[in-house]
Amino acid sequence: MANHKATLKSTRKSAARRDRNRYYGKTTRNAIRNLLNTTEKSTAQEQLPKIFSMVDKLAKRNVIHKNKAANLKAQLAKKVNTLA
Repeated sequence: MANHKATLKSTRKSAARRDRNRYYGKTTRNAIRNLLNTTEKSTAQEQLPKIFSMVDKLAKRNVIHKNKAANLKAQLAKKVNTLA
């Protein structure tokens, strides 16, 4: 464990960021799972913009890569469009 004041603060901040990022990531994954399990197109189309926003925020915060965000959004849009 480092003894410098700045390093101790850095350790605290990185732990807080890690917890925050895990929360946002897990919340988004749960929302995506719920969307993929939805069978009604109307509810899926209702949820899609909210999930797109969540994914974009994860990419903006560098929790996930921007290309992964784009791939996720494309996959979800394709899934919603194929619902009857």
